[in-house]
Amino acid sequence: MKGDAALRRELVALLRGGNAHMGFEDAVKRFPQKLINTPMEGTIRPPDVPLTPWHLLEHMRLVQWDILEFIRNPEHVSPDYPDGYWPAPDEQATGAKWKKTIGSFRADLQAIEEIALDAGSDLLSPIPHAKDYILVREILLAADHNAYHLGQFALFRDMAGLR
Repeated sequence: MKGDAALRRELVALLRGGNAHMGFEDAVKRFPQKLINTPMEGTIRPPDVPLTPWHLLEHMRLVQWDILEFIRNPEHVSPDYPDGYWPAPDEQATGAKWKKTIGSFRADLQAIEEIALDAGSDLLSPIPHAKDYILVREILLAADHNAYHLGQFALFRDMAGLR
């Protein structure tokens, strides 16, 4: 397809962020670990508990992982919605858990980017094991979901005095 390489590059650019919205690396850069379990007043997540920076990033990680596995694994079973896409309401992150969430998010994002760039991946044909879905839709879904929640995470950065 003419323009296929350009489309693939644009999908990766969208996944990485920048231009119209903050990217993941800028969002997590220098975020103070002492605030990772601090809820933001006025925000809630299912089931109506205050949202913390770690809960938000872990939610993003879980959703992105689910999208990636849906794309590449015909045997994948998605978690129950909504509980399977969030850590337990009372769960808190340690420094190690925070780093693991960030590292896993990065690895899964890179895997989605590699799929997007792979000229052997047909972006517009149905996914072989999920005929109602196409690859470009799943890539856009991951980018859209990440951009939405990175906007929320930017508020945590503001609370922490980071610009």
